[in-house]
Amino acid sequence: MAAAIPLSLLVLLLLGPGGWCLAEHPRDSLREELVITPLPSGDVAATFQFRTRWDSELQREGVSHYRLFPKALGQLISKYSLRELHLSFTQGFWRTRYWGPPFLQAPSGAELWVWFQDTVTDVDKSWKELSNVLSGIFCASLNFIDSTNTVTPTASFKPLGLANDTDHYFLRYAVLPREVVCTENLTPWKKLLPCSSKAGLSVLLKADRLFHTSYHSQAVHIRPVCRNARCTSISWELRQTLSVVFDAFITGQGKKDWSLFRMFSRTLTEPCPLASESRVYVDITNYNQDNETLEVHPSPTTTYQDVILGTRKTYAIYDLLDSAMINNSRNLNIQLKWKRPPENGYIHYQPAQDRLQPHLLEMLIQLPANSVTKVSIQFERALLKWTEYTPDPNHGFYVRFPVSDGSNYFVRLYTEPLLVNLPTPDFSMPYNVICLTCTVVAVCYGSFYNLLTRTFHIEEPRTGGLAKRLANLIRRARGVPLL
Repeated sequence: MAAAIPLSLLVLLLLGPGGWCLAEHPRDSLREELVITPLPSGDVAATFQFRTRWDSELQREGVSHYRLFPKALGQLISKYSLRELHLSFTQGFWRTRYWGPPFLQAPSGAELWVWFQDTVTDVDKSWKELSNVLSGIFCASLNFIDSTNTVTPTASFKPLGLANDTDHYFLRYAVLPREVVCTENLTPWKKLLPCSSKAGLSVLLKADRLFHTSYHSQAVHIRPVCRNARCTSISWELRQTLSVVFDAFITGQGKKDWSLFRMFSRTLTEPCPLASESRVYVDITNYNQDNETLEVHPSPTTTYQDVILGTRKTYAIYDLLDSAMINNSRNLNIQLKWKRPPENGYIHYQPAQDRLQPHLLEMLIQLPANSVTKVSIQFERALLKWTEYTPDPNHGFYVRFPVSDGSNYFVRLYTEPLLVNLPTPDFSMPYNVICLTCTVVAVCYGSFYNLLTRTFHIEEPRTGGLAKRLANLIRRARGVPLL
């Protein structure tokens, strides 16, 4: 009993009068945001941003404990003396003409650019080793980065974080345009989040919905930032971003209405318990244009105005840390609905379903006289089943049928037939394969079967031979006795 008293006193002294309340304040923080933007084309863009900030100088302090900041990335910063790291995986291309300027621009495929510290002696060696390690972390083909696809830009890329100088000798840039983004890249990206995909905004990151979009881009950005106003010390900021563009007509079954559940097949139930800020921003800037009255449900916590990319924007803000926002229903499904349809109603589009129903597009428009109107439709070429091809598949497939009328009353107009060439396999190859296979089987199997079933007999040699038979044949013709 006497030995237990000093131990209990030691624990009390360590904890202090307030118990764990006097423990050191956490040196890291997490902020998560989702920005939903209705695009001019009618599509909807969703941009996730998870920012983890760590008040630590990794390259000077011996760090062994990681709380929110991913250990795998923290060790990369220390081992390879990184100043900044920017990595993105993108499927598709951001169509600025129809969608407006993006929040974060990224090229198709995989892009990697890194600033090294000026203490690195062999930048090329560190660059090669770093790309190999990142290839393993994100299950990507970054190990194919070498001197043949690596450059050192001098004007296009500047440090995005705290930097004392810009010696481009320590900058390396590479891009792999043919890198295909898939679930294998998304899964390790989500595992870097403090709440993974279990709580907060990350529960919306459902792979089958994120990749069924017109545009998909996920990125990781690491940079040093000032810890205080005088910048006497630095902190490390990890920014994980993911941007997707949903086709409003496909996702909304031909309607412009949308909701979190319609886009992601999930709703928000709780914020990430490790986040100090968890918000959803909805762009409501263009809600009252073209005599279109829209409403957002439920009512936002507040609204906010700011100048984004040179344009003043108005956002409805939903604060997930506000207990009244989620606790009332334990389910937050933000929706944007038409309060009333626009006059002389918009466009009716019914998307096709493979082998079930065709596309249907109806537009009510007013055309000026002596004008030319063009209607363009984006589509993806796909291979059909081999039984679905016509006897002349290289001829193509008809989409529309020809009839026309130039009357000045209500008429129905048809365009000329549109011929679309779909990917067609080489149908001669199956024939060649069948012929070759049958020949090989016939020769091999026939010979083997003949050897197994043939019966061999030993025949005794006959006497006389050919000369004797010829002589007997002549004697028979002459009527003399045979030999």
